[in-house]
Amino acid sequence: MELYKSIIEMVDANLIHCLIPIIMTLTLVELFFKNRFETKKTLNLIRWTIIIYTIVTFTFYLIGMAMNPDEYAFINRATGPYALAYWIMFLSALILPLTLLIKKLASKFWYVLLVAFGMKSGMYLERFVIIVTSFHRDYLPENENFELIDLFSFRIGMIILQGVIMTILTLVILEIKKIVQNT
Repeated sequence: MELYKSIIEMVDANLIHCLIPIIMTLTLVELFFKNRFETKKTLNLIRWTIIIYTIVTFTFYLIGMAMNPDEYAFINRATGPYALAYWIMFLSALILPLTLLIKKLASKFWYVLLVAFGMKSGMYLERFVIIVTSFHRDYLPENENFELIDLFSFRIGMIILQGVIMTILTLVILEIKKIVQNT
């Protein structure tokens, strides 16, 4: 289970956090270069990455609930004082990405961008519920040092930079593959 958590954290940090900059960069490349690069293939790759990530995350969430029901107090979260935030998080992070299985929707840049925003908002709502519930129960570790402004601005910059680099590298790899196949 620890290996799963480290793999998911690595995928979160390197791919899922960068979805919005990746899709926006793809949209700009498609807008300025009109079918010059294989943006639709890259969008399809992103689509399947989101779907697989969602299924794996949901599967391990269910396994975790079955193995340790006290830690995953689903009923308390789903019906407690912050139930609205929990259900919005659940729908946007787990249900909305599965709509990418509909090929007509998934082929549109704007819809995949909407799903990426939904996934990000779901992640932040989960953090919100955790933090607010901790305050609500009068529990917050005293040794926490919150430098949110510096951390937030640095992370946003790094996520945008990483997303742009990942998109360009993917497009270059697909372009090289196309050139090699044509020769």
